[in-house]
Amino acid sequence: MSNQRVSRRQFLNYTLTGVGGFMAAGVLMPMLRFAIDPVLAAEGKGDFHATKQKVDDLTETPTRVDFTYEQKDAWYTSNVTQTAWVYKTKSGDIVALSPVCKHLGCTVNWNANKSHPNMFFCPCHGGLYHKNGKNVPGTPPTRPLDVYPVKVKDGYLYLGKPKANNLV
Repeated sequence: MSNQRVSRRQFLNYTLTGVGGFMAAGVLMPMLRFAIDPVLAAEGKGDFHATKQKVDDLTETPTRVDFTYEQKDAWYTSNVTQTAWVYKTKSGDIVALSPVCKHLGCTVNWNANKSHPNMFFCPCHGGLYHKNGKNVPGTPPTRPLDVYPVKVKDGYLYLGKPKANNLV
């Protein structure tokens, strides 16, 4: 044992500092865990979302495909519904285009304008797109429609996040 005796004041000082430290840790640890929890969370189910569209039912005519998936943003979970125009090319490749016009974000429709058949038409300002999503020069859109990455699993269509269409 030490020959130095601890005074009452030192003892109370050590005891209160220790108890205060434990109380502070008890308050701060849940807040710290709350702040870093999203970083520690496991990743989502993947980049592709299932649709109800059977690949065998696709034709060369674009078909509107609506799909819903669950999106988790930190602690908030919501259902997101998106749409794609999907068709098969003559070579059998599957093309999925975003319906969001690149001019002002309106929704384009297939074959909706009688004076421009077999084209995507944006009713907001008369934007036109070819079947492959390329914008028609002289109309308001300045870029092609975005394209969804496509994956086929068990005969059903899976779509990823839309990406820029690289058509020139």
